[in-house]
Amino acid sequence: MSALPQPKKNYRCVPTLQQVYTGGPFVFSSDGSFIACACGETINIVDSGDFSIKGTIEGNNEAVTALTLSPNDKLLFSAGHSRQIRVWNLSTLKCGHDGPIMAMACHASGGLLATAGADRKVLVWDVDGHFCTHFFKGHTGVVTCIMFHPDPNRSLLLSGSDDGAVRVWDLLGKKCVATLAKHFSTVTSMAVSEDGWTLLTAGRDKVVNVWDLHDYAFKTTIPAYEVLEAICIIHTGTLFSSFLGALSPHNGKGISDTSAIHYVTVGERGIFAVCLYEQKSSDVTVTSEIDDESKRGFTGAVILPRDGGLVSVTADQQFLFYSSIADGQLVLTKRLVGDNEEILDMKFLGEEENFLAVATNLEQVRVYDLASKSCSYVLSGHADIILCLDTCILSCGRVLIATGSKDNTVRLWDSESRKCVGIGKGHMGGIGAVAFSRKEKNFLVSGSSDRTIKVWSFDGISYDVDQPTGLKAKAVVAAHDKDINSLAVAPNDHFVCTGSQDRTACVWRLPDLVSVVVLRGHKRGVWSVEFSPVDPCVITGSGDATIKIWSIADGSCIRTFEGHTSSVLRASFLTRGTQFVSCGADGLVKLWTIKTNECIATYDQHEDKVWALAIGKKTEMFATGGGDAVVNLWYDSTAADKEEAFREEEERVLKGQTLENAVQDGDFSKAIQIAFDLNRPRKLFQLFSEICRKDDRHQMEKALCDLGQEQLRLLFEYAREWNTKPKMCHIAQLVLFQVFSSISPSVILEIKGIGEVLEGLIPYTQRHFSRIDRVVRSTYLVDYSLAGMGVVEADVNDAKEDRKGSREEEEQDHAQNNGEALEDTTRTKKRKSSKTGKTKSKKLKG
Repeated sequence: MSALPQPKKNYRCVPTLQQVYTGGPFVFSSDGSFIACACGETINIVDSGDFSIKGTIEGNNEAVTALTLSPNDKLLFSAGHSRQIRVWNLSTLKCGHDGPIMAMACHASGGLLATAGADRKVLVWDVDGHFCTHFFKGHTGVVTCIMFHPDPNRSLLLSGSDDGAVRVWDLLGKKCVATLAKHFSTVTSMAVSEDGWTLLTAGRDKVVNVWDLHDYAFKTTIPAYEVLEAICIIHTGTLFSSFLGALSPHNGKGISDTSAIHYVTVGERGIFAVCLYEQKSSDVTVTSEIDDESKRGFTGAVILPRDGGLVSVTADQQFLFYSSIADGQLVLTKRLVGDNEEILDMKFLGEEENFLAVATNLEQVRVYDLASKSCSYVLSGHADIILCLDTCILSCGRVLIATGSKDNTVRLWDSESRKCVGIGKGHMGGIGAVAFSRKEKNFLVSGSSDRTIKVWSFDGISYDVDQPTGLKAKAVVAAHDKDINSLAVAPNDHFVCTGSQDRTACVWRLPDLVSVVVLRGHKRGVWSVEFSPVDPCVITGSGDATIKIWSIADGSCIRTFEGHTSSVLRASFLTRGTQFVSCGADGLVKLWTIKTNECIATYDQHEDKVWALAIGKKTEMFATGGGDAVVNLWYDSTAADKEEAFREEEERVLKGQTLENAVQDGDFSKAIQIAFDLNRPRKLFQLFSEICRKDDRHQMEKALCDLGQEQLRLLFEYAREWNTKPKMCHIAQLVLFQVFSSISPSVILEIKGIGEVLEGLIPYTQRHFSRIDRVVRSTYLVDYSLAGMGVVEADVNDAKEDRKGSREEEEQDHAQNNGEALEDTTRTKKRKSSKTGKTKSKKLKG
C-alpha cells in the first residue's frame, strides 16, 4: 500500500507568459540580445532568448509612438503624444514638435537624435547638450520614417512622408538637397545599400523604388504586389546572402543594375519577399475566415547582426524569428507572442507536461513550450472565439486536443501532425465546455449555450488524412434551463457532471445520459464542476462566491467553503482529493484543505479575473490565467520551504552563538552587526547600553561606521521606538548623537525613507529636552533657597579651602558649633520659661 501524500502548504509562483508587447514601436539592440517594445503606456525590455522581461519603464500615462536605441545600447529614446522625448539614463529633453513624434533615429556616433513628427517637421537634437541643432520643414504630410546615412562621414538625413516623397537633408548645410518623389502613397521604410550609394524606399503603393545617391537620380521601380511595411538590406557574407547567391538572377524579380543588392520586404500578405526569392507560405496565423486586414500580415522586420537571423513583427503583436534555411525555405525557429489578450482556458499537454495549450479570445489555440516560453505552434480552423479546451493521451501515445468555440462546433486536433482530425456539428449555440473520456479515451462530451450536452464518439477517426472527419453524436440530452458553463467526466467514465447558469449541477450516467442526481444549493450560476479522483463526490464553484462538495449517492452537500469575495470560476482537486485549489473573479488563487475546511494559502498574483486553471497530473503543479493576459505557473514549494526554514533556523542558532561569543570578547562592533542580521532590536539596545555604560565611544563609532544603508535605516527606526520610552530614551539620544557625529549628513540623506523616520524622532526629542530644561531651572531655585537659608556657602572656592584645613581647625569648628548649639538651646529654654510665666500671670488675672 502506497504512503499517503503529504499535504501541500505553499506554492511558489513563476510568471511564465506575460504581456510584453501590445503593438506599436519596437527596437532591437545592436547585438540582438534584447528588444525594447511598447506595452500600453509602458516600455518593456525583453530578453530575445527566453522572452523574459528584464525591465519595465513606466510611461507618463500616454501611448508610446516612437523608440530608438543609441549605437552602444546604453541610451533608450522614447516619445509619445505629449511631444516630449525621454532619454532614459539621461534627463528629459524638451521637444519642439507641435504633434506626436512618429519615428526616431540615432546617429552612428550616438551624439545626435533625429525625430519625425506628425506636424510635418524633422528635428535633430544634441543628446549631450539637450538642445535642438536642426529644424527642417518641407514635407506636406506626416513624416512616417527617418534614418541617418549609415556612413557617419556623410552628414545626410533621410525622411519619408505620407505625401509619397523622400527628402534628403544636408546636416552641414542645414538644407534639403533632394526631394525624391516617385511614390503615390505613404513611404513606410527606407534602406541604404552596403556601399552607401543606393537608396531603396518601400511604400503602401506596393512598389520598391531604387535611387542613386550620387546625383539623387531615380533608377527603377520594382513591383511588390502588396502593401509594404518594411524593407531591409541583406548584407554579404551572411547566411541569407549565401542562400540567395545560389539562386539564378533570372528566376526572380532581380534586375541587371541592382542584382548585387539583396533586400527583403514584408507587408500585408504575411510572407517574406526577397529580390530573388519569395516565401511559399505565411507563418502568420489568420484569426478569422473573414479577410480582416488589421489582424494579418507583417508590420515590421529586422535583420539581426552577427548572422542572428531575421525577425518579423505581425499585426497581432507576435515576433517571428527565422534563423535557418531548409529545403529552400525559411525556417521559423521561435515565436514570441506579445499579447495573449484574455485567457479563457488552458490545459497541460504531453506525457511530461512540458507544453501548455492556451485558448484566448481568438479563433486559435496557441501551444507554448514551457521551457523556452515560446509559442511552438498554433492550431487554426475555428471561425469564432474558442471558449474551452481539453487534452488527453491515447494508449498509443498520441496526444489529442479538443476545442469548443462560439462557431457552434467541436474540433479534435492531433498535436503531432498539428491538424484538425475531427469536427462535430450539431449544437445550436456556442460550446462552453468540453471534456475527454478519462479511462477509455474513446469519446468526448460537450456542453453548449443551447442547454444540451452531447457525447461524441471517435469511431471512424483517421489521423493520416488532410481533411477532418465528422464526429458522430452517440447521445444528446437537454440538460439545463440555462447555458452550460462546465462539465467533467468521472475517472471511471461512468458519469458526467454539468454545471449551469440555472444554479444547479447535474450528474448523468454515461453513455446514455440518464439523470442520476441534481445538486441544488448554490444561489448563483455554477461555473466549475469536477469529480474527486478517489471519493464518490463532486466539487462545484459558483457565482455566489462559495465552493461546495456534494455526495453523488444522495446529492447532499457535504462541505461548504467560503473565502472568495467574488464568483468562483474554477476549482480542482489536489493531493489525491485531500486538497483543492480555487480561483475567481476577485483575482485570488486559494489553496484549501478539505478535512479542516481551512484555506491555508491565498495568492494575489493576478490583476483581473482568473478564468483558467490547469492542474498537472504528474507533478501537481498548476497554471492560472485570466483577464490580465498573464499565465502563472505554480510549483509545490512545501518541501523547499521546510528545508529553507530548517537551514535558516540552523544559521540563526550559529549566529546567535557567535553573537554571545563576541559579547564575551568585548567585540561590540561584530556583535552589533550580527544583531542586525538576526533582527534583534532588544539585543541591540543591550549592546548600546553596555557601550554607553563603559563610555567606550571608540567601539560605538567603529560599529556605526561599519553599518550599511539598510542597517542605518533600521537603527533609526529602532531609535525612534526607544525614544518614546522614558527608560530607553537616554540610550536612544546617545546613539543618535554618535550617529550624527560619525556619519556624514549626505550619507544619511541617501537612506530610503529617512525623512519619515526623522519626523517621528523630533517630537519626542523636543519633549525630552524640554523636561531637562525644566529640571535645570528647578535646580537653580533649590540653590537659591539653600543659599538664602545659610546651608549652602555662596562662595564655592571658600568651601574648598575649608575642606583643605587642618584637622585641629575642624575640631575647633566642631566644638564652636556645639557651643553655639548649647547657647541656642539655653536661649530657647529661657524663652519657653518666660512664655510660661506670662501665661500663668494671664490666668491669675483672669
